[in-house]
Amino acid sequence: MRVLFYLLVLNIFSYAEVHYSKVEPYKLKNIASNVTGEVLTVHEDMLGKKLSNEPFIIIDAEIDNAELTDVQTKLKDMQATLQINEKILKNLEEVLQKKRSNYKKTQALKIKARIDKDREFYDLIASENSFNATQKEVYSLKNSIADLELRRIQLQKSIRDKKVCQEGFVLYSIDVKEGQVVNIATPLAKVADTSKALLTIYVDADELKNIKQKKVYIDGKKTTYKVSRVLGIADSVNISKYKVQIIIDPPKIFSKLVKVELKEE
Repeated sequence: MRVLFYLLVLNIFSYAEVHYSKVEPYKLKNIASNVTGEVLTVHEDMLGKKLSNEPFIIIDAEIDNAELTDVQTKLKDMQATLQINEKILKNLEEVLQKKRSNYKKTQALKIKARIDKDREFYDLIASENSFNATQKEVYSLKNSIADLELRRIQLQKSIRDKKVCQEGFVLYSIDVKEGQVVNIATPLAKVADTSKALLTIYVDADELKNIKQKKVYIDGKKTTYKVSRVLGIADSVNISKYKVQIIIDPPKIFSKLVKVELKEE
């Protein structure tokens, strides 16, 4: 009888609610378009395969490439013009400093005729105006160059984004066809991170106690895995249940249904 009692106690303590879960990829990511254009190439043969740094969707970038070439040419010309104007400005500044010095000396000379003093003044004002005009042009060129630099960066990003890559992910689905015109936010594809796997179960409130210390059993076998995430808010679909997730090593085949038990030992 005593043996039966101990066995009964042991069974009570080792009892665990049985849950079932699909072995899902660690992460599913939706890829949406950041650009507008016609889809030129779709590599549907890459479905289910691990992606490299080669694009699996290519969107037309002909206009972007043409504009980028034009912008780079304008930038080169503007930068050359800016260098010339900065040299002119430096020369004008040196001339202006001398004219200001000469004008002060002329003003102090009593023997200098008034008309000569006025001529010196007008010459000084003309030099100052020339200096200010050149300085204004330098500022304008710098602003224009900054605008073109920003446009160059935007075009380079647009061209990069028109070659859709997701290195290291598995291509789960493609949502566009060749010849289709896409806009910003148009869904393009879904990719999966299969470097790890995820089990999701829904437990009752009484199972939450010490849940992260419980041993995880999968298909009746004890594992070294631990509960990774616990959502302490009742699920909106599985009413009065709480979502629990366990991160595990990736299997050879995903989406297999497994039995999950959490036991205190």
